[in-house]
Amino acid sequence: MTLFSKANSAPLGRVTPIETSSVHTVTGHSLHPPFPAGYEEIVLGMGCFWGVELLFWQVPGVYVTAAGYAGGETPNPTYQETCTGQTGHTEVVRVVYDPSATSLATLLQIFWEQHDPTQGNRQGNDVGSQYRSAIFTTTAAQLMAAEKSANAYQKALDEAGRGTITTEIKPLNTFYYAEAYHQQYLDKNPAGYCGLKGTGVTCPIG
Repeated sequence: MTLFSKANSAPLGRVTPIETSSVHTVTGHSLHPPFPAGYEEIVLGMGCFWGVELLFWQVPGVYVTAAGYAGGETPNPTYQETCTGQTGHTEVVRVVYDPSATSLATLLQIFWEQHDPTQGNRQGNDVGSQYRSAIFTTTAAQLMAAEKSANAYQKALDEAGRGTITTEIKPLNTFYYAEAYHQQYLDKNPAGYCGLKGTGVTCPIG
């Protein structure tokens, strides 16, 4: 059962996770832990999670991806709740990768270059806090690398006459899986919507 708090405040959410997929339709790997020993994960928000997930499942060394929600208050939110902007979450993709096969620097370079991190609560025509740019880290080393990469990319953006990065960078609290129909959406619907659009500025960290 879903419970809501009083008007104009965050939905209370639910104790039980919402139903989602078990297996990645492209890689065939489980969307859920445990993942192989030594693998790492980082959670990235770049606007609508459909195109973001496709972007990263194609990267060599990425073991599995999953669409979801992070950075907010409501436990186990639904898509409809997240889209109100009241849960505080942004749409994200969990990226589980083999650090011996792909580097964190590579993933961060893709992150910065493939969306516009200067737009605040939007990506292009997708407007709302649920589309904000975000990096949620799972280790201290990731956090340090993410902050360093943001500084490097800001310098590149400054030189190109672009805006100021608004990306939220902080340790991951909780990743909540999105509904099954969102998982690998562009594999199931190849002609579906993808709102990714970069700035055209190269990130000098790869």
